[in-house]
Order: sequence, then C-alpha cells, then structure tokens
Amino acid sequence: MEIKAYINIAQYLGGAPPLDTPHPHTYNPAMSVALPFRKMHGLGNDFVVLDGRARALDLSATAVRAIADRRTGVGFDEMLILERPRNGGDGFMAVRNADGSVSNSCGNGARCVARLLMDETGKDHIVLETGAGPVIATRAGDLIAVDMGPARTEWNEIPLAEECDTLRLDIREGVLNDPVAVSIGNPHAVFFVPDVAKIDLATLGPKLEHHALFPERANIEIVEVLSRSHLRMRVWERGAGITRACGTGACAVGVAAARRNLAAREVTVTLDGGDLRITWRSDGHVIMTGPTADSFSGTLDPSLLAGAK
Repeated sequence: MEIKAYINIAQYLGGAPPLDTPHPHTYNPAMSVALPFRKMHGLGNDFVVLDGRARALDLSATAVRAIADRRTGVGFDEMLILERPRNGGDGFMAVRNADGSVSNSCGNGARCVARLLMDETGKDHIVLETGAGPVIATRAGDLIAVDMGPARTEWNEIPLAEECDTLRLDIREGVLNDPVAVSIGNPHAVFFVPDVAKIDLATLGPKLEHHALFPERANIEIVEVLSRSHLRMRVWERGAGITRACGTGACAVGVAAARRNLAAREVTVTLDGGDLRITWRSDGHVIMTGPTADSFSGTLDPSLLAGAK
C-alpha cells in the first residue's frame, strides 16, 4: 500500500537541531524533492523509516515533530534514518524521538531496519551500527533476534547525576518507588509493582522521565512479575510517551528482574503490543527476539503544510 503524507520538509529544515549524538547528519536545505518513507512497527511500536544513504538527511526538530503528528503528518514513536555504515557494518541507524530529540538506540527499530537490510542484501546476519555501538541481528525464522550488546549498570553509564546504587534508586513518585537503573544504549528506570493495570503511567511517566537524577531523561518501565520466566510491562518512552512496546525497555526489564533475583535470565516480556523474548547472557550481552511488520510506504511531499505550526 502506498500513500502520500503531505509534509513540507523544506519549510522545516532551517538549521540543524541540537543533536546529542557524535554522529550528526548533513542535508541540503535547498533540496525540495519528495522524500520517500516506509512505515513499520514492532509490536505496535511504530516508525517512519527514511533512507539517508544516497542523500544524507539532517531534519530539524520542528520537521521531525511535524512528521510525527498523527493528525497532520504520518505519526510515529521514533523516526529511523538508515545511513551508510561508518565502521564496516551493513548500515548505520540514526534515531529521532517524536519530540524531535535524538536517541542512540531503539530495540524494536533495530529489528525493523535489520530486516530491511536482510531483505535487501539476502543476508541472514547483519551488523547494524547505532549511536550506542554496533548491534548484531540474525534472522530467526519469521522473527529477528538482535544482540543489543552488554547491559550497563554502573551509575555513570546510565548516566545518573550522582553516584548511587543502581539496583535501588532513591526515587519516589506517587505509588512508584525504588527502581532499578539500566542502560541499553539509553537510560531506563524499572519499577516493580503488584499490578501494572493499576498504575497511572500517563501521570507518573513524564514526572519520572524528567527526574533530576536523570541528566539525559529516562525511559520509565512498570513491571509485574507473573513468574520467573514471564514478566508483564508497560512503558513511558523518553520523548514519545506511552507506547505499545519498547525493545530496549524490555531488555532493561529482563536485566533488572534478574538483578533483583525476581526472574531467570531468559524471560518472555509481555508488552501492550505483544511478546518479546529476552535473554541476558552470562557475558552480559542482551538478546532480544521478536517480530517486525510493514504498514505502508509513501512520500513526504515538499509542496504542502505551508504555514503549519
């Protein structure tokens, strides 16, 4: 299926956004041709995927927010820009949040982009470079397994604003307290609760995302332990809000539960959008296995959205 999403890209390209990544993009603001995109999702965590290999893209935060608008744009949780590899991999994935900010990692997005590269190259095993380092993706039947690299658990790796025990952070907001901090290329705070359905995540999520202990903000997960091999989670994503799934969040939840001895190192994590299989290996690497799906493709038309805010 192909649609046209009428986004005036040229109008929103004035000046580079404040990127917090060491891998900035480039873009010619005078370029006014239509920009093809692909809409994909992993368990309902949805993405606009752009190909920046032939022409590098540097979209301003305003442009990203316009495309992310679910009424007047395309709508997405994250924008994924496939770029040329920089360190011998098969490609580089740049990640932008719906609010225009930059993220170094996206687990569900990595599966989607990895599958595109596999379909394009015929490979069943690829190396996808990200701002958080390379991830290794492997086709596993109809699913994609991604080695997200080692989980980081030191306070300065998360990072936190001050030195403290990442197994039990001194944070309380409403009924949520005592989270575990984990980095899977981006910061996570994992709260264990008796019943995720009873937590007002829409209210508590943004407060915790911006807690002073998180200088780069944080993704917020609430987790119910169903058994030692099965966890139920919901997520407030940094820069996106409540989403149906978060791959790095599921990885962080698996690591946090194992660190607290609440679960085994291999678990099924059930999110609002479905299940992911998470394995925290003895070498510290986290393997995430799950599905990918195509929604539609189209072009971001440079002729429209004149005067849009």
